[in-house]
Parts: sequence; structure tokens; C-alpha cells
Amino acid sequence: MAYFAATFVIFALVIAGMSIGYIVQKKSITGSCGGISNLGMDKACDCPDPCDKRKAKMAKEEAKQQMLNENRII
Repeated sequence: MAYFAATFVIFALVIAGMSIGYIVQKKSITGSCGGISNLGMDKACDCPDPCDKRKAKMAKEEAKQQMLNENRII
């Protein structure tokens, strides 16, 4: 039973450490091989048009990039 408890504690610490690292860095989880972009796909689904939520996100990112470009100092 001691081995089970020790193993459980070690796994819990590893998972907690990875969770804290993910939260602190605010990065999306990605694979080491490049994932979908290496397959030549732009998005995960094969639909011709992105959904409304994706369109809103893309518009927000574009507006942010445009604002950064307009207010660039250098």
C-alpha cells in the first residue's frame, strides 16, 4: 500500500506542476511535431467557412494586430 500511496503522490505532484506551468505561461497545449499545420491544414475541421465563434476570434485578433501596427513607435 505504501508503494501505491507514493506513486499516487508523485503523479499528483507531476500533474500539479504541469498545470501550474500551463496556467502561468498562458500558452495553448501543442504537440512537439507541429500537429495539424504539418499536414497542410489551416484548421481542425474540414468545413469551408469558420463558425461564428471562430470568426469573432479572428476579427478580434486582426483588430488587435491592426491597432498594434498603427500605434507602433519604431
